[in-house]
Amino acid sequence: MSETLNLTAEIRTDMGKGASRRLRRAGLQVPAIIYGAEEAPQTISLKTNELNKAMQQETFYSQILNVIIDGSSTSAVVRDLQRNPATGRVIHIDFLRVSANRALNVNVPLHFINEDKCVGARVNGGSIAHTLTEVEITCLPADIPEFIEVDMENVDVGSSVLLSDLSLPAGVQIVALAQSAEHDATLAAVNAPRGVIAETDESDDSDSDSESDTQ
Repeated sequence: MSETLNLTAEIRTDMGKGASRRLRRAGLQVPAIIYGAEEAPQTISLKTNELNKAMQQETFYSQILNVIIDGSSTSAVVRDLQRNPATGRVIHIDFLRVSANRALNVNVPLHFINEDKCVGARVNGGSIAHTLTEVEITCLPADIPEFIEVDMENVDVGSSVLLSDLSLPAGVQIVALAQSAEHDATLAAVNAPRGVIAETDESDDSDSDSESDTQ
């Protein structure tokens, strides 16, 4: 696991939508809420500059964060993040407290490796297409991986990598597959070169024309 990210927060006493708007307009803080672990929800605010810096880390969205509220540390994960549709600026965040002995669901990024060695692309001229960039897993907080690797080296043209092909760390399950095998999904595939597809289509058309002429 990666180094834990720290976020400094303050308890908000000024409540309501109007208070949140005033907080956002000032530009120095972002309103948020933290809940879960059988404790009462707390409305908090985060420093905008510190939050923006933390969000540059890929692990911000999937790993356990250390939210320091008035000097007291709480382990939490991001559950929801709202942005202004016009500016893209974060306007509210929901955090979920985590317990060490309770499994939770999180989305973890996929890292596609050995694409430069992919037999379907390097040898046979195909193109790699990514279908998913992250996957939802369930595990104990201590077992959350920073990312999951998808090895593309031996994937040939016309082949794909599925959720069920992933090599997972101990204690980690994919949520979709835990439901049933019918929820298996494609992560990436190697598509045939366009020229090859075109030639195949032309060949099929020629065969059809020949059959028509014969008849």
